[in-house]
Amino acid sequence: MKNRTSMYIVSGLIVLSVIGIFSKLWNDPVGVFKTLAVIAVIGAVIYFLVRRFSGSSPGKQHQRAFQKAAKRSKKRFQAKEANVSSKRSKIRSLASARKKKDASHLTVIDGKKSKKKNRASF
Repeated sequence: MKNRTSMYIVSGLIVLSVIGIFSKLWNDPVGVFKTLAVIAVIGAVIYFLVRRFSGSSPGKQHQRAFQKAAKRSKKRFQAKEANVSSKRSKIRSLASARKKKDASHLTVIDGKKSKKKNRASF
């Protein structure tokens, strides 16, 4: 119920402001443009002052350093990812080449495992 009443109030204020702007524009168009120009100039001055004095805060510098480091790590990760994909393709081609080779030329040589070593005991 409260949402409907607040919606009606807000919409009524918007309608009244639009009617007021159009009536002011109809009666004194030069005054409306002067008012808008003054508002724009004051807004621009406030914007530049805020940017000027809040731009050198340590938090902003930390944020810039973090963004720069994030860009570097992103580039490094993309480079590693490209290297890994090329290495994987090389590994796959080597593995397939190894599977194709026949190892029939290899023979097993029997060692002397069963023969015990002759050790001196104290």
